[in-house]
Amino acid sequence: MDIENAVDDLDAGASFGVAGDPPSALSPSRASDFMTCPLLYRFRVIDRIPEPPTPATARGTLVHAVLERLFDRPAAERTPAAAAGMLEPEWTRLCDGDAGLAELFGEEAEREQFIADAHAALAGYFRLEDPRRLEPAEREWYVEAELPSGLRLRGYVDRLDVSTAGDIRVVDYKTGKVPLAAYEASALFQMKFYALVIWRLRGVIPRVLQLMYLSGDGEVLRYSPDEADLRATERKLEALWAAISRARETGDWRPRPSRLCDWCRHKALCPEFGGTPPPLPERALSRPAPAAGIAATALEP
Repeated sequence: MDIENAVDDLDAGASFGVAGDPPSALSPSRASDFMTCPLLYRFRVIDRIPEPPTPATARGTLVHAVLERLFDRPAAERTPAAAAGMLEPEWTRLCDGDAGLAELFGEEAEREQFIADAHAALAGYFRLEDPRRLEPAEREWYVEAELPSGLRLRGYVDRLDVSTAGDIRVVDYKTGKVPLAAYEASALFQMKFYALVIWRLRGVIPRVLQLMYLSGDGEVLRYSPDEADLRATERKLEALWAAISRARETGDWRPRPSRLCDWCRHKALCPEFGGTPPPLPERALSRPAPAAGIAATALEP
């Protein structure tokens, strides 16, 4: 599970509506939720159970905000010292707009450790690239595209770089750990999702998909997709949407236990752990989700 981005598009533009409203589009995080566990998807999208921020998600939010605003500065001023000096003001700005963030730390020592961890993530970023040599075409870019079936895909791209030759690089920052090999495909799924949307929007397949892991010494994962990759991703998303539609029609949002359950914030409501899910919202019982209208295929990431 992508811990730092687990609730990103629920709170930043996905607009799924009130509890029980059928989802009108699919984002990378919510697609990942359903593949991880259909019940998790239900809790987040159908029930819309609130999920307060955690130190991990807050660190991701803060570091992303600093890296976005760093590129507002002239190139020569995009230094480690400048980024470090932005952390405290950015955290204050974020807390002013989100009471959940403002109330996250009860002890000053916890807050100091949080800021230190954010500093470490920024230091990891500067070990990976020099922002003085970059001029991004887009930052925190909201993208949305409709597939021929009518399924809408949407999300936020951390950064888009475009070379003078027109080649596109899609960049995503991660403040969590580099995934184990078994989970690397899941991490790339998000990037292929964005590549598909950009292909549909601009008619150009991105040359490079780049995941930047900022923790520790930092690491960069790169992948170059081709048309076959993106068509396969499209088929997978269509099948996923068909499965989501069937779950809405039947009310069958069964849990899918895995090691990722250790990080789930809804274990108390999960039947696998002795819990009872809340009743489905009335609107969810009366309004089927729009279906993409194709047969389902394998959905494993």
